[in-house]
Order: sequence, then C-alpha cells, then structure tokens
Amino acid sequence: MAAGARQSAACDELGIDARTLQRWHKQPEDGRCGPKTTPRNALTAQQRQRVLDVLTSERFRNNSPRQIVPTLADEGIYVASESTMYRVLHGEQLLTHRGRARPQMHHRPPELVAAAVNTVWSWDITYLRAPVRGSFFYLYLVEDLYSRSIVGWEVLEEESELAPLWWTSRKGLLSSEFRQCSREKIVQIHSRKTLSAA
Repeated sequence: MAAGARQSAACDELGIDARTLQRWHKQPEDGRCGPKTTPRNALTAQQRQRVLDVLTSERFRNNSPRQIVPTLADEGIYVASESTMYRVLHGEQLLTHRGRARPQMHHRPPELVAAAVNTVWSWDITYLRAPVRGSFFYLYLVEDLYSRSIVGWEVLEEESELAPLWWTSRKGLLSSEFRQCSREKIVQIHSRKTLSAA
C-alpha cells in the first residue's frame, strides 16, 4: 500500500478482510484466544484419509454423506458421522458445484417504488373459513401502494396467483385514470404479490 495500492485490492489479494488489517494496525499482537490444544475426538491423519478414500471412491463419489452413512451402516461399517464427512469435504474444498449446469443463483427481486397514485398496486390473500371443515374461501384484496386506498376486493372459491390480474381486468378496475397515468405501460404481476405499471 505504500507504493499506492488500494487497501481493498491489497486485502483481496492477500485473502484477508479490511477490518482485520485495521485491527492489526491497532493491536499488532494476536488477540485470539481460541483452543490451544487439539480435541481428543479429532480425526487422526489416517482416519481423515480413510474418510476421503470412501467419499471419493468410485462407488460413493456421486453420493452425499447423507446417503453414504446409512448405506455403510446397513453393511455394518462405520467410518465417520455425516457431519464429520461434510466437515472433511469442506476442509478439502470438495463441496463446490459440479457438473455442466450453472449453479443456482440468488437474485434480489426488483424494488418497486410508488411515486404517485395508481403506479403500484399490492395484493394479498386472506383465508376465510368455510362452513365445511378444512375448506376455505379466498379474499383477494388489491390496494394502491401510494395512497393505501383499497382498489377492489372479491371472494373466490379457489386460490391462484393469476386471479388478481384476471379479476382486475374482468371487473374493469383498470380505470381510465390508471390507463392515462400508465399510458401504454403494461400491468405486471410480481412474485411479491404486487401489481405495477412497468
């Protein structure tokens, strides 16, 4: 960093966190007080290698520890517990995604902001107990997110995520005011149970 490198880039290159570096500047001594001895039940090098041999064997290489442990138990063989196998796999970096398919990605849903009336509608379902035990009616309520006013509601006999969109079109709730506000924008249904002018 004395030569002009950024602290964040230098920390990424060294594999440490920026807060760790700041703590080292304030306190050069190692302040960690973790265990100084190895647990008595820790796997020995031979036991760890045996676990790895079982996990990477041709028979079990495509199975998870959750499948391997009961299979070996049926044969009267005990190598290690399920959690220990996962811990060994994690330590050897063998829990990474395998296969040609792309790993599962978690994307944050788009944020909806209501800046005016009739730009974002929110809907929800409320279960209403029916006369027959175990059956319900479904109250669909649509409200304007900006003004918090109720746009409309209806009680239906079945539950469906597409019901609010179909229902608002059938009831004519997309008023001329809303159409003029949204112009040629399309009313979209979102996984957050929200109708918006996109």
